Amino acid sequence: MTTTVDGRLDLPRRSGERPRTREHNPHQQLDQIAPPELQEELWSRMTTLDGVLLGRSGVSLPDTRALHLRPGIARGPRAAYLAGTEFAHLHGHGDGSLHMCLPEDVVAQAVSRGWAEAHPMARQGYLPGTLVMVYGPRDHAELEVVWQLVRISHRFAARPATA
Repeated sequence: MTTTVDGRLDLPRRSGERPRTREHNPHQQLDQIAPPELQEELWSRMTTLDGVLLGRSGVSLPDTRALHLRPGIARGPRAAYLAGTEFAHLHGHGDGSLHMCLPEDVVAQAVSRGWAEAHPMARQGYLPGTLVMVYGPRDHAELEVVWQLVRISHRFAARPATA
């Protein structure tokens, strides 16, 4: 992944077809499942982000592992969170995708380049357009792209809403 001269994100195009996903809740990835070892490597990285509390998701299935920001650090806009201070979660091994909130310009690029799709409730206007499913990584190169998106989600949730 590269960034442009002015620091903006420049995601590569994800290879192949988009995975099949459930079009309603629970919003899940149905094929092209990330290998469990890549899911665990991603989760291990996710746990190292500054100011995160690990726990269950407030909005997903019981096997989902969530990242919550410590309240004193959670200074992002309301659209940066799934529920409370939860800004991202990794679904269980049978799925391997993630839900996260991303800035709108990043959402547009992640969707157009094949890395993500809008959450069904966001498409219907019930949840912010910042909420997306990011597909689970199929290999180490994809893991790096997904990790970059997780870090962007973390910064989005931690930055002051007025920034």
